[in-house]
Amino acid sequence: MYRSLSWLRLIAALTCLALAGAAAAQVAGKDFQPINPPQPTQSGDKIEVIEFFSYACPHCQSLQPSLHAWLKRKPPDVDFRRVPAVFQDSWLPFAQLYYTLEAMGLVDKLHNDVFAAIHSQKVRLQEPKVLFDWVASKGVDKQKFADTYNSFAVRSLTQRAVDTTRRYNVPFTPALVVNGRYITGPSMTSSGNAIDYDRFLKVLDAMVASERRKPGAK
Repeated sequence: MYRSLSWLRLIAALTCLALAGAAAAQVAGKDFQPINPPQPTQSGDKIEVIEFFSYACPHCQSLQPSLHAWLKRKPPDVDFRRVPAVFQDSWLPFAQLYYTLEAMGLVDKLHNDVFAAIHSQKVRLQEPKVLFDWVASKGVDKQKFADTYNSFAVRSLTQRAVDTTRRYNVPFTPALVVNGRYITGPSMTSSGNAIDYDRFLKVLDAMVASERRKPGAK
């Protein structure tokens, strides 16, 4: 029994060392950028991961299958949320669209369909009339969606997304922020012209592990 316990302790120690080595292998300025100043999180004791994305961004669409797989295996102490980035006024309708889906509980149902409509089918969902007809074709109450889209609450969230994008100094999309302290993205962790999503997710995991080991982290 004592021998078994010793082996378990050794395995645990080696696992911690492996995680530490993986985190140390990440290079600031290459694999990630520190956020200065660090931003407060909304996740309490959990490690917050924010995806800054836009429906206008084809690279954000390309990330979704890999990100979805990561979300299915993410550690229980990680709290994930999305913020629609706004770099220019033409992206405002896409942020408004996302918050409408969120308010109506339709993100899981239509998030990927929105990407496909915009980038594969060339549907101009930034135009309200086109958008409202499109959601109706998906079985959504058209008037309820329009009312939510034009509501004060959704417009306020959209403006907050503008402010959040600026406050975090988001340089590109897709970008993921870990605990308000570090920002990374597939464009930073890949070499050459090919995007290496597996390596990106390894960098993300290492950054999460690094935050978990900080003094006072739970």
